Order: sequence, then structure tokens, then C-alpha cells
Amino acid sequence: MIAIVIVCIIATSAICWIASARLRRERHRHQVCLQAFPKTWRSILRKRFPYYQSMPTDLQLQLKKHIQIFIDEKQFVGCDGLTITDEIKVTVAAQACLLLLNRKIDYFPNLKQILIYPHAFIVEQQKIDFAGVASHHRSVLLGESWGNGKVILSWQNTLHGAAEPFDGQNVVIHEFAHQLDQENGPANGAPTLRQIKDYADWSSTLGKEFKQLQYCASQQIPSLFNYYGATNPAEFFAVISETFFEKPNAFSQQHPELYGELSQFYQLNPIHWH
Repeated sequence: MIAIVIVCIIATSAICWIASARLRRERHRHQVCLQAFPKTWRSILRKRFPYYQSMPTDLQLQLKKHIQIFIDEKQFVGCDGLTITDEIKVTVAAQACLLLLNRKIDYFPNLKQILIYPHAFIVEQQKIDFAGVASHHRSVLLGESWGNGKVILSWQNTLHGAAEPFDGQNVVIHEFAHQLDQENGPANGAPTLRQIKDYADWSSTLGKEFKQLQYCASQQIPSLFNYYGATNPAEFFAVISETFFEKPNAFSQQHPELYGELSQFYQLNPIHWH
């Protein structure tokens, strides 16, 4: 009997600790949002992120609050001699936090670190063929999202993606779309949706469009979407997320059903921003 009581006390204490931790986190975030957005950060937004100027005022305000919390909670690490500055933090955070607007979110809860390289970086990758034989090769990457709490970015390509906001290519949006996808397990093109019933339409629409992009890639037929999205469903979701934010008009005209799914997921309609 005593043992049962002790177990109950421990369980209750654990639940109270978890609940209080969440409450403390929310209070801290509230305090962060009460702070004025630094003038130097506003200058960085104007200089490095022209997309910001096209957004509605209410979303601009939302974005600034998200940037403050994101920078407060995430650790930025410079690689290959790169020194982390406010310019790097704000430029990355502004693009990443586009994916959080108008949504009930927890600021990429699995993410702990953003590693920034000066340029494209090289990684060693292992590939196993159909016979089970492993081979190693080196790949040059612009960005990468890991399920263990890290995103890796090229600063050069991060800057380019921010400076060219309507070309449909943005490495930060791409990698942070993967982070959303990885919140409920390995990236598979099915991030956490608002309701269980939403998955049927999501799967049907994205599955159909993914196969169409695979066909276009195999036949070299022009597509609004980068062929890299034909690699697998996870890359498809990341690629169409880039296009959703940067080429919404063409997206909605050429792929209205798919655009509707992303608009419902992101709770945004960027057509009105352009």
C-alpha cells in the first residue's frame, strides 16, 4: 500500500513539474514578446529580407514576435570560422518563422541548434544498394534538416534566398518545412495536421501531385516545382512549401487543389501579399 502511495506521489509530482515547465516557458515567451523589437533588427529586415515589406501589417507584427522568441530559444553555431552575428540570426529567423504565422505552434520544438556554414558544405553519406552493399560518397549541400534537433545552412545561400524572395527557391523555408514534417517522426511529407480527417485529402492530393512531378522529371517536362521534389514525399513537401510562399499566384493557378491544401495547413494565403 505504501509503495502504491509513493508511486502516485512521484507520478503526480512529475505531472506537476511538466505542467509548471510549460507554464514557465509560456510566461518567459510572453516577457520576450513584451520587449521592443530592436531597431538594428528592423534595419536587418529591411536590408536582407525584402519579402517582409510585401506582407500585411498584422503579419509583420506577428513575424517580429516570432523572431524574438526564435532567437531567444535557439542556439546558433558558426562553422568553418563563421562568426554568428545578429544579421545572421535575424535573417535566418525571419525566413524560418514565416512557416509559423497564424498557426498554433511551439516554435519547432525538436530544434535546438542551427549550424551555419559560410558556403555550401560537404557531408559524407552512405548508400546501400539492392544487394545490401554499402558505398560512401561526398555530397555538396546548401542545407540539411536532422531529426535530432539540428538544422544546417549555408549562409551564402541563406542570403540569396532572402534577397530573391519570388524565385521559388529558399533553402531556409525548405529545411524548416522538413522540421515541421519531423515533429511527428521521420520526414515523410505528412506533417501534423489540425484534424485527423484532414489526412485523407492531404494524402490524396499530395500523392497525385507528387506522381505528376515524378513524371515531369522523368520526361523533362517543365514544372513550376523543382524536380528535386520528385525525390521522395518529404522533399516534395519542402519544395512545394518554397513555391507556396514565393510563387503563390502561379501555384494557385496551375495547382489549385494542392495550393488549397497548403493554404489550409499554413493558415495563410500569400497571393494577397504580392
